[in-house]
Amino acid sequence: MTEETRLSLMEEVVKMLKTVFDPEMPVDVYSLGLIYNIDIDDDGNVHIDMTLTAPNCPAADFIFEDIRIKVEGIEGIKSCNVQLVFEPEWDIRMMTDEARLELGMM
Repeated sequence: MTEETRLSLMEEVVKMLKTVFDPEMPVDVYSLGLIYNIDIDDDGNVHIDMTLTAPNCPAADFIFEDIRIKVEGIEGIKSCNVQLVFEPEWDIRMMTDEARLELGMM
C-alpha cells in the first residue's frame, strides 16, 4: 500500500468515525477525543485504540460494532479491530472545541 493510499484511507476512516455517536451524547466519538490511535496495515486492516468516557459505559458494545461496520464498509478496508484502552485516562481536555461548545462546556 502506498503512503498516498494509506493517507486517503485514514481520511475516510476519520470521516466514518465522525458518524459514530454514543447514544447518550450528541457528539461523535472522534470529536469527543475517544479515539487514541488509528493504524492501517499494508493489507487494509484497521486497528483502532479507543477509550470511553466512563469504564462501565452501557453503550460500549453498540459503539464498537457501529465503528466496525462503518469502517469495514470503506472501499479498500479489509477488516477493523477496535481495542478498548484506558491509558491515558480520558478527560474533557481531549475533546475538540466544537464538542465542548456543543455540550455547553465553553
